[in-house]
Amino acid sequence: MSRILLLSNGHGEDLSGSLLAKYFVKNGDHVDALPIVGNGDNYKKVNIRIIGKTKQFSTGGVGYNSFKGRILEIFGGQIIYFLKKLYLSYQLRNKYDFYLVIGDIVPVFFAWFSKKNFFTYLVAYSSHYEGKLNLPWPCKFFLLSKYAKKIYARDLLTSNDLTQQLGKKVSFLGNPFMDKFSFFENQSNSLPFNIGLFPGSRSPEFLENLQLILEVLETMAELKYFKEVVFKFAIVKALSKEKICQILFQRKWISLEKKEQKEKNDGLEFKYGFITINFNWNLFEEILFKSKFVISMAGTASEQAIGLGKPVIQIEGKGPQFTKSFADAQRRLLGRYVFCSTNYKNKRDQINQTINLIIKVIYLIKLDKKFLTSCLDNAKLRIGQNNSCIKIINDINMS
Repeated sequence: MSRILLLSNGHGEDLSGSLLAKYFVKNGDHVDALPIVGNGDNYKKVNIRIIGKTKQFSTGGVGYNSFKGRILEIFGGQIIYFLKKLYLSYQLRNKYDFYLVIGDIVPVFFAWFSKKNFFTYLVAYSSHYEGKLNLPWPCKFFLLSKYAKKIYARDLLTSNDLTQQLGKKVSFLGNPFMDKFSFFENQSNSLPFNIGLFPGSRSPEFLENLQLILEVLETMAELKYFKEVVFKFAIVKALSKEKICQILFQRKWISLEKKEQKEKNDGLEFKYGFITINFNWNLFEEILFKSKFVISMAGTASEQAIGLGKPVIQIEGKGPQFTKSFADAQRRLLGRYVFCSTNYKNKRDQINQTINLIIKVIYLIKLDKKFLTSCLDNAKLRIGQNNSCIKIINDINMS
């Protein structure tokens, strides 16, 4: 039995970490988690003990954030918080057999600084961004150290690129965040035409994203065709039913909430013109799996959609996370089945172009038989196949 500490840096990274942790525990290993950003909610859901105090930052950590986002990080106390976490990971080094790093240079640095043997799942980096991966300095130095035992990349192109750059094997065994969908694989595909709506998970950014998606829906609400389409919002628990009702009533949406829904507290339903939308909590994976395609202003949800062979329509936001630059990077990462209006004159033009993309994608899904087959081929290259948790853990155990 091994004692393992998971170091992860972000909501999507915590999700992958929690899935890997479940399999380690099934094997009889002892697993704790040290989430560097956020409250580690994904670990809590699977009863993995979290080490140290946690704090939620509005930006979700350093990355593709706006300049304003980086300033908020500094003044929000993230640097001091970071140093405390770093010292804690060093203090704990003798309690564990090895560290498992999930994310980017930040948890890699934590493990290296602690002088602890570590395995790395580099989910944050891909050669698809620029054609060749330029790891931030001094990440290469950390990965070439004697403490770095094995490295796992998020796609095939990156594994080949990094193997050549580092002169040591970098494996591509899939992405753990896709293993959540194995439960749904046997479900019938004869479902209504669902479109999943993902405004993101970070407060307060998801409020602006939500209203931007609503503006798109309101603009096309006079088109009778959309009466036959089911629109489903996947909402984080931080956004309450009361807040959503307040926003929608202000925007003149009509509530269709039934008495039994109020009693069960299991969702909301609103109507505007020919469009009906549903709001659901704790159903991210189900909504994503049942959707024909998604409209997304999120990171992990878009990656999972592409991994399932589903097209994604982006709407560029103000950030601090889902900015123009983040959206652009995501398109390079995930390939040509991420659609986005990028050359618009103003907000109204952006909305109209986004509606045109929605209609285009519906047309492709319904009339072009090769389209979804191509989406699935892209999924294998960019994201990989299921059961990656088992593959990664077996590979670690063979070391």
